[in-house]
Formats: sequence, structure tokens, C-alpha cells
Amino acid sequence: MTTVPESHTVPFFSSAILPKPTTTLATAFASTIYRRSLRFPQLKGLKTRSQSSSTMNRSLVLVSERSSRLSCAGRTVCETHDSAAKVPAVTDATWKSLVLESESPVLVDFWAPWCGPCRMIHPVIDELANQYAGKLKCYKLNTDDCSSIATEYGIRSIPTVIIFKNGERKEAIIGAVPKTTFTSSIEKFL
Repeated sequence: MTTVPESHTVPFFSSAILPKPTTTLATAFASTIYRRSLRFPQLKGLKTRSQSSSTMNRSLVLVSERSSRLSCAGRTVCETHDSAAKVPAVTDATWKSLVLESESPVLVDFWAPWCGPCRMIHPVIDELANQYAGKLKCYKLNTDDCSSIATEYGIRSIPTVIIFKNGERKEAIIGAVPKTTFTSSIEKFL
């Protein structure tokens, strides 16, 4: 029969923050030094709102406008890259004017907020919108909000990306595929 140990020894890292090596976890959690050192800033997405505390010397820093980097004590905690052009949404009301009547080729990403693979390809679609700016228009269509358009084009699985030219469906790419797959399909219609 296995028993659960009543105490653990905490390894020595820094006497200023962590308790001595002979201190048990139960004692460490009860100590006021340990409790005061665990005040963290509240995070909401990538925006930070730090609480001022005399015991907290480390603070989270949001670096750069284009590349959002959240750093703590010189170490990167979280990083995102903002694209210059966000891909706009297309709806039932704007479908005809933005997609079918467009003079340039149009790439439409059929997606849903609950779809993990859809969220995986969003940065790729953003990159393609930047790469082909002026040559190709890119839009996103939420299939939960615009189910009639998804049904009209036979969208049975998402993500599905369809390339339109002169209002006609030219090619469909189904699933989370690499950027090179999208690029090769786009190049055919430019």
C-alpha cells in the first residue's frame, strides 16, 4: 500500500523569496514572506494591470506595438504578432457586393468560433492578406452567423477556404493546411 508523505523538502533557490531547504511545504505556505511574494498582476488577454506592491520587485512589461510581448524579469512569458491588415468579415448583407461583384480575385475563409483548426489558420489568412494586398481580397465568413451562404456553397466541414474570381467559385481548400498550399492555389488565379 502506498502512503502519501506528510511533508516535502523545498529545494534552495533564493533565501529572499523561498523558504529554507528544511522547511516543509505546509510551513512555507503559511509563512508571510512566501504569501507576500506571490502577488501577481492581473492579466486580461495581453493587457496588464499591475498592482502596486512594495514586496513585488518584478513586473510584467508589454513590449512593442507590432509584436506584443509580455515579459517578466527579462523572460518572455507570452508573445503575439499583430498583422498590419486584419481580415474583415463578410455577411449575408455584404456577400454580393464584396465577393460576387469584386473585380479582383477573392479568398473567403469559412470558419466558426468553436472550431480549433479554424483558429489555427487565422494567422495564415492574415499573412496572405498582407502578402497579396492589392492583388487579392480576403474575407472571413462565420458559418454560424451566415449558414445560408455556407449551405449554398456546400460547406460541410470547416475550415474551408474558397477562391472566387469574377463571382465564380474557382477552387476550395478544406482543412488546416500549410501556407504553401494556399499560396500555390492563389497564384493560379492572379
